[in-house]
Amino acid sequence: MSVLPTDLPHETLHVVKGRRSGLTISIAVHSTVLGPALGGCRVWNYDSWQEAVADSLRLAEGMTFKNAAAGLNRGGGKAVVYLPRGKQLSPTERYEAMLDLGDAVESLGGSYMTAEDVGTSAEDMSVVATRTEHVCGLPPAEGGVGEPSDATAAGVYAGLLATLERATGSRDVAGRRVTVLGLGHVGSIIAMRLASEGAVLTVTDVNPAKRALADALGATWVEPDEAHRVEGDLFVPAGVGGVLTDTVIDELRVKAVVGPANNQLAERSGAERLAARGILWAPDFVVNAGGVIFLAMMNEDEPSAEATRERVEGIGDIVAHVFDVAAERGITTLAAADEIALARLREPAHA
Repeated sequence: MSVLPTDLPHETLHVVKGRRSGLTISIAVHSTVLGPALGGCRVWNYDSWQEAVADSLRLAEGMTFKNAAAGLNRGGGKAVVYLPRGKQLSPTERYEAMLDLGDAVESLGGSYMTAEDVGTSAEDMSVVATRTEHVCGLPPAEGGVGEPSDATAAGVYAGLLATLERATGSRDVAGRRVTVLGLGHVGSIIAMRLASEGAVLTVTDVNPAKRALADALGATWVEPDEAHRVEGDLFVPAGVGGVLTDTVIDELRVKAVVGPANNQLAERSGAERLAARGILWAPDFVVNAGGVIFLAMMNEDEPSAEATRERVEGIGDIVAHVFDVAAERGITTLAAADEIALARLREPAHA
């Protein structure tokens, strides 16, 4: 169970009870050193509102490092709408929650911009936009740029190729044995692209209905708790966070781990454990930054789709740089990625 920190390292923590929905909404702004914070809103079930608040704090800090490592002039923040276990929102309740979120975002005066995340959509953001201008990722039909899943997947694939090259000496996917854990929107896109390029795929998801996609791709299906034991070249975590526990790391039978899931390491010490086993790990907050790059750059005053695409595909170069720094310094890839992000935070663009 997540607990609140005894000392708050964040700039702002705003917790309110929505006046329409009655739901607890937490907005954590970790840093605005590089610019206004950008991070999505998560609507999720927790054991308590305190756990939801703690999650917003953790996720906001992660966004600071993600945005910094990606080269964006954006700080890190996150919003979380707390739902008790088993609670699902009716359409009316969701609408009211998004109005309340908009009011909460607006009260921060522009220090935080929200967007869709787990449990929210572009349509939700259009409701938020009726209460604040500090929101992005609205539906294209309303003049927005839409959801960032495709950009996230494109960035992950660029990072995957860089990881494959470092682990095997080649970027050629054909014949490589890859296991994808989680077939949500991003995981499915990655699995489909891997299959189209000739990878030998093993896939799984907590939703058994996703087995139809496995069959369509000619992939082998395994149960979720068995996926990490499949021998191969790459393990691709594309579901919930915390999957890389000590036990899972000890049982991995792959050369490298790279994927879109946030907060893959159950504990930071997992980075040392992976390195000790000779398993290359591409830090998740570097690999999965394509979505936030897309949202940040396409909401600039003069957005360029081509420049955005190039920046997203450049994630592969950043991943390769992380590997270089780790090898040269004799440190883990997590420590290397942290150093890259912290270097930007010490020399902010707007200083």
